[in-house]
Amino acid sequence: MTELVSPGQLRASFLRWALVFVPGVIMLGYLSNVGSGGGASNAWFTDLAKPDLYPSSTTYMVVWTGLYALMAMAAVLVVTARGASGRAAAIGAFAVQLVLILAWSPVFFGMHRIQTALFLLFAIDAAVLVTVLLFRRVRPVAAALMLPCLAWLLFSTVLNWQLLNANRDADAKVGGGAAATVNFN
Repeated sequence: MTELVSPGQLRASFLRWALVFVPGVIMLGYLSNVGSGGGASNAWFTDLAKPDLYPSSTTYMVVWTGLYALMAMAAVLVVTARGASGRAAAIGAFAVQLVLILAWSPVFFGMHRIQTALFLLFAIDAAVLVTVLLFRRVRPVAAALMLPCLAWLLFSTVLNWQLLNANRDADAKVGGGAAATVNFN
């Protein structure tokens, strides 16, 4: 026998990772949002002036669930690519971008920091782009699965910028006092 691992064992490993990782990443996203008081139930957020491009809360819920599932599947493809060159760096980049993404809801919804959330989105955009490039070296399909996330995050960056410009007086308002802001005009 010349094979260390059979194709069946590789498929089983992939399925085990997917069965744990996909629901796990989706749950982390859910907990980040709910734990920070995100969404339509947040009175501060409800009072914000929304840009014309702003999607409904239902759209956000459906899109983010799908994006978390795609991100997780992409990561599973990379994690199960044992022996692939650049695998460890790609997994590290994924972890960093996931932590940054999960931090956005607490910053925006929890702390009411629209400007800080925008700067965080700039970092998220860069981290996801790096992840895509590193995933491409390991498994091109994994990189392709990350592209919808990158596109949505770029769209979210534009929305966050529009929210900041339309609601300068609401940035960091938690019962009074606004934080210093930078003018992007």
